[in-house]
Amino acid sequence: MHLVGFLQAQNCTTLASSWRHKDSRTDFLTADYFQEIARILEAGKFDLGFFDDRLSMPDRYGSDHHHTIEHGIRCVKLDPIVTLTMMGAVTSRLGLGSTASTTYFEPFDVARCFQTLDLMSGGRAAWNVVTSLNDGEAANMGHAEMMEHDRRYDRADEHVEVVLRHWDSWEDDALIVDKESGRFGDGDKVHRIDFKGRFLQSRGPFTVPRSPQGRPVLIQAGSSGRGKRFSARWAEMVFVSYHDVASGKQDYEEFKRMVAAAGRDPDSVKVATLCYPICAATRAEAEDKAALIASLPLEIDALSLLSEALNFDFASKGMDEPFTDAEMASIQGLQAIRDRVVKATGKKNPTVRDFMVGSGRGKPPMNMVGGPKEIADKLEEWFTAKACDGFVIGACVVPGSYADFVTHVVPELQRRGLFRKDYTGPTLRDHLGLPRARLGDWRVPAMAAE
Repeated sequence: MHLVGFLQAQNCTTLASSWRHKDSRTDFLTADYFQEIARILEAGKFDLGFFDDRLSMPDRYGSDHHHTIEHGIRCVKLDPIVTLTMMGAVTSRLGLGSTASTTYFEPFDVARCFQTLDLMSGGRAAWNVVTSLNDGEAANMGHAEMMEHDRRYDRADEHVEVVLRHWDSWEDDALIVDKESGRFGDGDKVHRIDFKGRFLQSRGPFTVPRSPQGRPVLIQAGSSGRGKRFSARWAEMVFVSYHDVASGKQDYEEFKRMVAAAGRDPDSVKVATLCYPICAATRAEAEDKAALIASLPLEIDALSLLSEALNFDFASKGMDEPFTDAEMASIQGLQAIRDRVVKATGKKNPTVRDFMVGSGRGKPPMNMVGGPKEIADKLEEWFTAKACDGFVIGACVVPGSYADFVTHVVPELQRRGLFRKDYTGPTLRDHLGLPRARLGDWRVPAMAAE
C-alpha cells in the first residue's frame, strides 16, 4: 500500500475552511510550518508529500478577488519547489512531489528544476504533470484566455517528451571529474535532443546530469477521457478520486487496461485515490472532530472553488437556474467534475445548487471517520478489492490531520501487514517499487525506431 500526503503551499488545505479550525497553525508563511508536516509524514513512512498548485488565486466567481481574500479561499500560493526544498532539508527518505504546468512553463525549465531537486534530495523528486485549467492562470501568465481542453493535452504530450529527452541526454557515466587528467566528462555521452514538434522545440544539450533514481517520477491526475489517455501514456503514479469501492474497482481495471493498450506494464503505474480520514484514538473522539470540521465551510467556498475549477463564473446564474447546453459544453476546466455532477444528479442540465451538492466542492467528505480499526478497515477494503494501489491523504486540519493519521492509523496498517514498517531504500522509486529509470525506458514500441 502506498501513502501520499496531499499538500498545499498556501494558507489552507484543499478545503478553504481549514484555516479557520482552532487547531490549524497560522504560520503558513514560515519554513517550520511545512517542515513539521514533512517530519510527520516521514515518521509515518509515507511514500511522498505532494503539492497541488495553481497559478492564480480563485477569482473567477464574479470576476473579482475580494471574496477570496476576505474568506481566505486558497488565496496564498507559495512556490511549491522552494517549499519542497525546505522540507527536503529536514528529511532523508520522504519523496518530494510538486505540480508544474505544461501549458505555461518551458520544458527545459521544468526538466532542470526537477532534476536539480532530484539530485539535491538524493533521488526523491516527482513531477505532477498538469495542463492548467482557468482564465485566471492564463491572465497571470500573459495569455488572453485558457487554451482549449484537449489541445492543452496535445501540447502536454510534446512537453513531457521534451522533458524526458532532456533527462536522458546525459548517460549515466558521462561525468569523469578527474583532476589529475583534467578531464571533467565524456562529451560523447552528453547529447543534444534537437526536438521540433507542433507546439514546442528545444535543442539541448541539457545541463543537469543523471540522478540516483535516474530521473524524477512522473505523476498525473487527469480524470477526463483525454486526461486518462495522457496518464496511461506517461504517468508512473496517478492520483484519482474514486467515490465508492465498486465504481473505483471498475475505473481502476479500465485504467490499467488503458496502460496496457499504450504498450506499458500496468504494474508500473501506481493508482492512489484521494480520501480525507478524520481519525482519533476512538470513534467517539473522531466523530467530535468531524462535527467541528463540518461546521466550518461556507457557501462562498463552494461557489468560488467551483468557478475556479470549471472556469465558469457561477455568480452569473441563480442558485436554481439550470445550465444551458451551450454552457455545459463551454466548460473547459475540470470536466470530470461536470461529468460527475451530471451522473450524480441524473440531470443533463444541473443547477448551481446541484453543482454545489453533487461536487462536494469546499466540503470534506464525511465517509471516513473513526478510530484506528474503522479507518484501517475501510482502507483495507479498497486496497484488497484492487480498487487502488494506495491513498492520497488529504488534511482537514494542519498539521493535526497528518499527525492523527500517523499516530492512530499507520500502526494498525503495519500490524495488518498492509503497509511498510520502514523504508526499503533511499529513493522515491524504491518506495514505489519501481526500478531505477533507464535511458529511453519511457519509449513505447511505436517510438522505438526513432
